[in-house]
Amino acid sequence: MAGYELPEPTDRKRLADPSTPPAPADDERYTRDPAFQHGVVVGFDGSTTSERALAYAIGMAHRAGSGLIIVHVANRLPTTVWAGCEPPALVDIPDHRTEVIGLELACSDLLTDLPWVLLERGGDICHELEEVGQEYEADAIVVGTTQGLLGRLFGSVSGRLARRARRPVIVIP
Repeated sequence: MAGYELPEPTDRKRLADPSTPPAPADDERYTRDPAFQHGVVVGFDGSTTSERALAYAIGMAHRAGSGLIIVHVANRLPTTVWAGCEPPALVDIPDHRTEVIGLELACSDLLTDLPWVLLERGGDICHELEEVGQEYEADAIVVGTTQGLLGRLFGSVSGRLARRARRPVIVIP
């Protein structure tokens, strides 16, 4: 009969074709180490307030039994390069402080009993911290207060992050 299909029996199981590779996982979070799922994200730049924020985040991660995601947002200032009459191009200047911070943290006794990872990001600090928090489904983001004239003029990172974030933000003075 035209247009009529016989139904498949309910007890028949379909087998996957062994010649085709398995489909990749749709969600990236299952390829991450489970110790960092629902971890604590901390912004760290080596300043005194970020060291206090790191100490608080270490204690918080210990109490929660989770991992610590340390984020250093590198200072990548765009540099204008003129080439004749062409419009200016933007060039990233890498910040080598992340390597130094990583070595200092690796030699520190504070992080010996805790799984941790150091991530380098470039861009807006608030956006990058929130994005890392979203990627790792973090329980909280810990930051130190911004001190100095620039923080007063342009608004502090901690204040902007507290207004924008979709997860708890803990600001350490």
